[in-house]
Amino acid sequence: MLILKTLVVVSHPEINNSQTQQFLLQGAKLQDVTWHHVEELEEIDVEKEQALLMANDRIIFQFPLYWYAAPAGLKNWEDKVLTRNFVYGDGDDNLGDKEFGIVVSTGMPLKEFQRGGSENITIDEIMAPYFAIADRAKMKILPTFTIAQFQYLNDQEQMQLLIDYQRFLTQEYPDTLAHRQEWFEQEFADRFKNFDETTCTECETILNTFIQQKEDIDQLKSTISLIKQGEDE
Repeated sequence: MLILKTLVVVSHPEINNSQTQQFLLQGAKLQDVTWHHVEELEEIDVEKEQALLMANDRIIFQFPLYWYAAPAGLKNWEDKVLTRNFVYGDGDDNLGDKEFGIVVSTGMPLKEFQRGGSENITIDEIMAPYFAIADRAKMKILPTFTIAQFQYLNDQEQMQLLIDYQRFLTQEYPDTLAHRQEWFEQEFADRFKNFDETTCTECETILNTFIQQKEDIDQLKSTISLIKQGEDE
C-alpha cells in the first residue's frame, strides 16, 4: 500500500462553531494527516508554508462554500503563499509531483448544483479557479469531495461520510476496488493496536474474513481471465 503524507489546508472563520468541520477534524485525527487551519495563523510565514506544501504528497483544500467561493482566509493564504515563482515560474515544478483535492461543504442539496437547478452551476464549475492553479502547478487533480447539508445526515449517513472522507485523505488513487481493499485492510490492521486482547480477537476475525474475500475475488478474476482466453482460442 502506498504511504501518502496528506496536508489538509482548512479555511473557516468560525471553525469552533462548525459542526461539519469539527466532525471532519475528528475523522482526520484518526488518520496520519496534517490539519492546517489558516485562520489560526497569527502571521503567514511564506517560506514555512511553502515548505509544508512541499513536504506532503497530497494537498487538500477544505472549506465551506461562501457565495460560490472559499472564505476570505483561504484567498489571503493563497495570495501570499502560492507565488508565481513557487508554483511554476522558477522551473522547479515544486508541486508537480503532488495530488490536489478539494473538500467543500454546502448548505444546499447537491441536486441544486446543476444546470436547471436553483444554483444553475455545478460544484466543479465553481471550483474551476482552484483546479486552474493545480493544473498550472502540474499537480494531479482528484475528484471533488462534496458534503451537502451535513446537519440533515442521520447517524448511519454520518458514519459513511466519515469513512469516505478518511479514504479521500489517505487512500491511493484512482479509487479502484483494489485500492479500496488495500485501504480497508490497512485500517483494520492499524486499529488492532488500540484494542485489548478480547476485542482484538474479534477484529482479527473480521480482518481475516476480509483478506479471504479479497483472495476469493482475485481467484475469481483469474478464472474469468482463463475463460476469456478459452473463448478467444
